[in-house]
Amino acid sequence: MSKLKLGPIPDDKPVKIALELPAALHRDLVAYAEALSRQSGQPVDPARLIAPMLEHFMRNDRGFRRGAAKPETGP
Repeated sequence: MSKLKLGPIPDDKPVKIALELPAALHRDLVAYAEALSRQSGQPVDPARLIAPMLEHFMRNDRGFRRGAAKPETGP
């Protein structure tokens, strides 16, 4: 199996939010956590993957980066 893009999960004080995931997305998240557990040799809680995955997505989204770099101007 190829190396996964998500690395170790930092221990950081989280902000709690509640959300619902589609069942298929949850299954994929669980499968990813299992693969990461096998790769790292440590158990990984699937819920702890959500924030790092979102961070990775936003950090690598060029359109977001371009928009985020420009301050919004009011009317």
